[in-house]
Amino acid sequence: MAGRERVVGLLKQLQQASCRCPAHSHTYSQAPGHVTSRTTDYAFEMSCSSIRYGEGVTNEVGMDLQNIGARKVCVMTDKNVANLPPVKAVLNSLVKNGVNFQVFDKVRVEPTDLSFKEAITFARQEQFDAYVAVGGGSVMDTCKVANLYTCSPDAEFLDYVNAPIGKGKPVTVSLRPLIAVPTTAGTGSETTGVAVFGYEAMKAKTGIASKVLKPVLGLVDPLHTLHMPERVAAYSGFDVLCHALESYTALPYNLRSPCPPNPINRPAYQGSNPISDVWSKHALRIVAKYFKRAVRNPEDCEARFNMHLASVFAGIGFGNAGVHLCHGMSYPVAGMVKTFRAKDYKVDHPLVPHGLSVVLTSPAVFTFTGSMCPERHLEAAEILGADVQTVKREDAGLVLADILRKFLYELNIEDGLSAVGYSKEDIPALVKGTLPQERVTKLAPRPQTEEDLAALFESSMKLY
Repeated sequence: MAGRERVVGLLKQLQQASCRCPAHSHTYSQAPGHVTSRTTDYAFEMSCSSIRYGEGVTNEVGMDLQNIGARKVCVMTDKNVANLPPVKAVLNSLVKNGVNFQVFDKVRVEPTDLSFKEAITFARQEQFDAYVAVGGGSVMDTCKVANLYTCSPDAEFLDYVNAPIGKGKPVTVSLRPLIAVPTTAGTGSETTGVAVFGYEAMKAKTGIASKVLKPVLGLVDPLHTLHMPERVAAYSGFDVLCHALESYTALPYNLRSPCPPNPINRPAYQGSNPISDVWSKHALRIVAKYFKRAVRNPEDCEARFNMHLASVFAGIGFGNAGVHLCHGMSYPVAGMVKTFRAKDYKVDHPLVPHGLSVVLTSPAVFTFTGSMCPERHLEAAEILGADVQTVKREDAGLVLADILRKFLYELNIEDGLSAVGYSKEDIPALVKGTLPQERVTKLAPRPQTEEDLAALFESSMKLY
C-alpha cells in the first residue's frame, strides 16, 4: 500500500513539473483556471489596417476596388476636401477603372451624432458594397459608422456607442470593405477601429470602438499633406504627439480590468504593451525631428511626408494601446465650444479642432501622471529634446511638461483653455463631461478623482 501511495505521489510530482503547453501536455485545458479567475487582463491583441504608402498611391484605388469586385461605391468627404486634388485623384481613378460610385460630401468637421445619422441614412438608402473615405479623421470616422449601421440595419444608434453613454455592445456583423485615404497627418484613423463624435444631448464627445471598424486598407499618399494649411498641420501634428505620448504612458495591458470573459469583449484600447510601445516611440522620434519643420514650411516635403508616416505609426500604437487623460479631457473641451473658431478651418460653426483640444491639457496631465511611470516620462522627454541626465525621477512629469510647453510656444498654440473661450466657471461642466469617458480615462497610469480633474482643468487655463 505504501508503495502504491509513493508511486501516486511521484506521478503527481511529474505532472506538476511537466510542460503545460498544448504541444507537450496531455493534461492541457483550453480554458486554464488562471484566465477565468483573474480580475485584470492577461493578454493583448494586435490588429491594424493594411497600409500602402507612397507618392501617388491614391491613383491605385480604382484598381483596388475593381480587384475586390466592388460594383457600387460610396465616396465620403467634406465640403473643403471635395474641391482639393486628393478627391479628384480618387474620382479619376474610379472613372478610369470603370467603378460606379456616388459622392457624399456632407461630412461635418468634428462630427456629431446628428451628422453621423445623416451619413447613415444616405448609405442605407443606396446599399453600397464598398466605401472610400477621403479626408481627415472626421471623414474616416463618419464613413466607418455609416458602414457599420448600414450592415446592422436593426441596431439602434446607441447600441454600439461606448458605455456609459451608450450600450457598448460588441460588433458581431461583417462590414463592407472600406478604403481610407487620409489627407492630414494627425488622427491615424486609417489604422484604427475607433470613430469619435460629439453627442449633442450631453455636449461631450464619445465614440464607437471595435476592431471590426478598421479600414481594410489605408492609402497613405504623402502628397496630400502638401495641401494642409499651417494651423491644420500644427493641430493635427499635436494629435500625433499626444497619441504617441498617451499610448506609451498608458496603464500596462496586464493591469487593465476587467479581464474579458470572452475575446470579443476585449476592448480596442487595451493598455500599453510591448508591440504598441515600438510604434509609439518611433512616432515620437519622427515628431521630434520633423514636426516644427512641417508646420513652418508647407513646401518641406521631407518633413510633411515623415509626419504622415508618424501619424500612421502613432495610430497603430494608440489604436491598440489606447490614449488616456489628454483625450478624455479633450472631449468636453471640443463638445462645449462656445464661439471659438480656429484659423484655417473653413467651417460654419464654432470649433476647437481635435488636436488643439487634446494638447491644451497635456502639460498638466503629464505632470500629474509622471510619478506612476517616471522612466517612460523621462524617456519621452529625452526623445523630444530634453536634457534628462541630472533629472530626478520625481521630476519626470515636470520635465516632460516643460518640453511640451516649449513645442506649444514655438508653434504659436493658444495660451490654454482660456484662449479658446473657457474660464474657471466652466470647470464643473468640463469635469462632468470628462467623467463618462471611462474608456480612455481608466487607461491613465494614475487614477483620478473629480477634484483631480478640476485641478487639471484649472492648471490648463493658461500655459505660458
